[in-house]
Amino acid sequence: MTKISILFILIFFSACNSIKHLEKDEFLIKSSIIELDTTAEFKSQLNKYTLTKPNSKVFGIPLKLHIYNLAKQKPEEDFNRWLNNKPKRKKRLVKWLSQKQLDKLRESYINLNKGIQKSGEPPVKLEQDLVLESEDKLKAWYWNHGFFEAKVSHDIKRDSINQTAQISYSINPGQVTIIDSISQRIATPSIDSIIDKTKQTSFIKLNKPFITENFEKERNRITNYLRNHGYYNFEQDYISYYADTINTDHKINLELVIDNRNKRLTDTTVKIDFTAYKIAEVNVITDLKNDINTKRVQDSTSFKNYNFYSFGKKVNVRPEVLSDLIFIEKNQLYSDNKNSKTYNRIYNTRIFKYPNIQYVVDPEDSTKLISNIFLTPKKRFSLNLQTNASQSNIQEFGIGFNGSLLARNLFRNAETLELSGRGNFGSSKDASQDDQFFDIFEYGFDLRLSFPRIIFPFNTDRFIKSDMSPFTSYSLGFSSQKNIGLDRRNFNLTYSINWKPKKNITNNIDLINVQFVNHLNIQNYFNVFNNSFQQLNSIAQTNSAQVSNELFSDSGDLLIPSGTKQFISLIESNQVALTTEELTDANAIIERQERLTENNLIVASNYTYNFSSKKSIYDNDFSQFRARIELSGNLLSLLAQPLNLNENQNGNYDLFNVQFSQYIKPELSFIKHWDFDDGKILATRAFAGIAIPLGNSNSIPFAKSFFAGGPNDNRGWRPYDLGPGKTNGINEFNEANFKLAFNAEFRFNLFGSLNSAFFVDAGNIWNALDNVNDPDARFDGLEDLKDLSIASGFGLRYDLSFFVLRVDLGFKTYNPGNVNQKWFKNYNFSNVIYNFGINYPF
Repeated sequence: MTKISILFILIFFSACNSIKHLEKDEFLIKSSIIELDTTAEFKSQLNKYTLTKPNSKVFGIPLKLHIYNLAKQKPEEDFNRWLNNKPKRKKRLVKWLSQKQLDKLRESYINLNKGIQKSGEPPVKLEQDLVLESEDKLKAWYWNHGFFEAKVSHDIKRDSINQTAQISYSINPGQVTIIDSISQRIATPSIDSIIDKTKQTSFIKLNKPFITENFEKERNRITNYLRNHGYYNFEQDYISYYADTINTDHKINLELVIDNRNKRLTDTTVKIDFTAYKIAEVNVITDLKNDINTKRVQDSTSFKNYNFYSFGKKVNVRPEVLSDLIFIEKNQLYSDNKNSKTYNRIYNTRIFKYPNIQYVVDPEDSTKLISNIFLTPKKRFSLNLQTNASQSNIQEFGIGFNGSLLARNLFRNAETLELSGRGNFGSSKDASQDDQFFDIFEYGFDLRLSFPRIIFPFNTDRFIKSDMSPFTSYSLGFSSQKNIGLDRRNFNLTYSINWKPKKNITNNIDLINVQFVNHLNIQNYFNVFNNSFQQLNSIAQTNSAQVSNELFSDSGDLLIPSGTKQFISLIESNQVALTTEELTDANAIIERQERLTENNLIVASNYTYNFSSKKSIYDNDFSQFRARIELSGNLLSLLAQPLNLNENQNGNYDLFNVQFSQYIKPELSFIKHWDFDDGKILATRAFAGIAIPLGNSNSIPFAKSFFAGGPNDNRGWRPYDLGPGKTNGINEFNEANFKLAFNAEFRFNLFGSLNSAFFVDAGNIWNALDNVNDPDARFDGLEDLKDLSIASGFGLRYDLSFFVLRVDLGFKTYNPGNVNQKWFKNYNFSNVIYNFGINYPF
């Protein structure tokens, strides 16, 4: 698609006749505004209460209306008219297609037009009934906010030539009514006392406007408070308010009324006081599968005032473990909150299905409840297998598989044990040997054991309580590659804990996170990193007179790996006289090779804090903050001398003959979404991270460094193509230890499930506080912020409910690596970057 094509599309839609389906006496609503006689702080809220909002627009164009207008309004009549327009057309079609096929053609034509209409938006026509109903809604809004005498009028300006109408609503709110007094009539004395004690948290206050929404909030507040303090039978319907507004001079006198509850006695209903119930006992049936009445309890035990029963030979989860999952307590008041926490905590263990909790009045004490918790175990073992085919720049064809085996409650501690494996067999001409079709191999496995509690050498109950959903996890992983890059093996070991002190806050600590990266084929380095080879090869060819011809192939290039290895050795021993510029470039190549081919031993710990105000998956107006800090090698560095660790030739310490990494790596991320209704959302993100090498390290391992570009980052560049700094991505895999990223995109609905977005991304990576000396790649101060690369573009998103398919077209808008023209160079579809992804980038 070219710029001309886009221009043509814009002209096409803008030239569409918006009123093509209107009758002569009908008018399309062009605008609908609200004019206020006084300043109103809620003006932005009022617009949603009018029913005369004009058709939605995308950058000033009523796109959905134009799509709607593309369809025939009466497709069946239109088809029949076409069919009978010529005397012999129907007869020929029946002979050619058959009557059945002709009927299907008619049905397809009708469905096509209905589908187009459904994807679009019908014209919003001027209708007097809707205008009057909008007036009533605006009056109701003001009435619900204490303006009982609000007056609303409207004015309509019609343009008969263009068949459009402009509507303006004029509002005179009048004087607001305030609450002058509040009295109460509560039948149950204990509830009367509670209401008096909690008045300071009431939503209804003296000398404040009468707002009906606050009454619903107050009824919820009272109900929640009472149901969390023993009043099991209390319902919101028992609360009512009576208001006196007669001759009160815009002041209102309220009376709060809470009646007693109804109780059925034989053929009559009587009023009785509400009771604050305590829990008499808690019974837990741990293995309910079918009808309880058909089985007999085989095992029972008690622990911490909980009674556990099993229909099997033994209670399937240890009572001391299960009791930590239950927050309903004997001799404590009934509480909705504790009830909900018990539901969620048990379900989140992944051991049981959603529990069933029932309450019955204790036959021995009518002021107490017996809590019965019925648990249905999930299947002890579950297996999941998946296969897929893939293609990439490494392999022409690949077959992948992954699977997992989940074992639940193996040791009766409510733990889950998950073994997962993955593999890939691929074909690559570059790596093939002996005409083998599958010459790329990659496989790995992970073993994860998780417990629903904190397992730590010290007691953490004072800080991490059981109602914070604590979990402890141990994991062990291994992966291996052959004929991919440098053929590495990766070992992982983690011991982590996580908990949620509040509903919207999550804490995670990796107390131990060990990673060992072992490169098996480092002699393949210059085949993988071809840009580095081309630079080194150019230096060697320029100085070929100073080196042996044995280093070069018949084509005049350095041999890999023998020629590159010998030439680097000559440089390091000063046996080749290079210019200052050549020596700088050569040292950078050598440094990068050493860093990317060295084995890495990372013994780290990290902490992650995550806050999100998102209430549900449908909440599009929220903020999210994430902070993470990782420390590696610091304890080992302190213990290096006491443990008599060996020093290597660089003066650093080795553990198991590998130099361990030492660094500190903090990261900050902030996401903010604004919802403007009608599917319009502004989404933003800011990220900053730096990994600083310390003591035993001069640089950061490749696996812990940052990269930029790609579908979830700066979309004008491919992954690893951006940076560092203004070096213009000279390497195949560009990475560095400092990163800044800023993103913003405006999302909007096109029609149906198809959405779109315009975005601007800014960011880059730099080297900072490490051993890279290239000034173009380093961040030395705020003046280097001018090297932030900027991309802009647009994309489409198709919402499939359970996930979103996404394609973004990114254009390099500002490229600091360009020498002359940094802004809008190659800003065209010939240089567009296509990004494909699942779900939104942030």
